[in-house]
Amino acid sequence: MKANELKKGMVFQAGGQNIVVKQVQVQAPSSRSGNTLYKVRGQDVSSGQKFERSFKGEEALTTIDISRRAVQLLYRDADGCTFMDGESYEQYTLADAAVEDELPYLSDGLEGITAIITDGVLLGIEVPSTVTLEIEDCAPAMKAASSSARTKPATLSTGLVVQVPEYLTPGEKIKVNTETREFISRA
Repeated sequence: MKANELKKGMVFQAGGQNIVVKQVQVQAPSSRSGNTLYKVRGQDVSSGQKFERSFKGEEALTTIDISRRAVQLLYRDADGCTFMDGESYEQYTLADAAVEDELPYLSDGLEGITAIITDGVLLGIEVPSTVTLEIEDCAPAMKAASSSARTKPATLSTGLVVQVPEYLTPGEKIKVNTETREFISRA
């Protein structure tokens, strides 16, 4: 497989490590003869160590076969997050560091969490592209708030802080894009 085919959630080998892709940024060439670069952010499956490297689009990579299973968050404790497979009821625990990017979106009862598994080992999880979270704290709603694009920071139930329109109040549920960390709409 070529580097220009990499997508979020794929697992590939690099320098003896199995890397799960968290983000791919495409950098256009700066000159006519330049190559398009693919900046890959991810983490080593076994150690959780962060990985960041740029590849040329034609560079060959070895991908690893993985299976995706629907899981739900059972509980979170000192060991990390424990997930349960919806069909087999198998339980998997991941350290908080392994789900660092997804933690701000994990809430009780969140549907649509996908586990990435190879050889019976949980490599990581993927959260849905949008999640519904409750606003815990934000500045008071303004009486004369216009529908213009003025925003204020709001702290959500998971601790995530996003910019929201100034007419929203604590207790309201909102939809958040998990890739851009941005407010989408009221839920």
